[in-house]
Amino acid sequence: MAEDTTAVGRSQQDLLSGVHQHLRDELSQLLDVIAQVASGAEDPAAARDVINRLTMRQNYWTLGSFCAAYCRVVATHHTIEDAVMFPGLAAREPALAPVIARLSEEHEQIADVLTAVDEALVAMVAAPDRLAEVRTRTEELQSQLLAHLAYEEEQLLPAIGRLTDRLV
Repeated sequence: MAEDTTAVGRSQQDLLSGVHQHLRDELSQLLDVIAQVASGAEDPAAARDVINRLTMRQNYWTLGSFCAAYCRVVATHHTIEDAVMFPGLAAREPALAPVIARLSEEHEQIADVLTAVDEALVAMVAAPDRLAEVRTRTEELQSQLLAHLAYEEEQLLPAIGRLTDRLV
């Protein structure tokens, strides 16, 4: 633990890191299931068993509805950051303004990718052979989201560690 990290700050770091790791883990599992279905290694019924074991499933029974739920979770997480966490950090550490501006901009870009994933899912419902498009859009989400999470952690975790009161 850094010398200037407070107990509250460490708790907030752990919270953010935990949410981010959860998003990473479930995205990885989702991509794996899509790859298995696309390669013919798994049929959709077997893939559903994998999806049913994912912690974010919450009684969703299809690949499409799981993907849609995942997209909503990411969007909600970013909304909380934009509305609560980022303003709180900016007020405490004004030097973070350019970082926060970049992260907020990335949230908008990721929202566009989430929309593309959703559109691909809708298209797949009408034409199951469109799984490749879902896979492409989900891989694009993976690329952008993982880079975003890494940058956010690199730039914000030290400042979060110095907090003496909770942001969220």
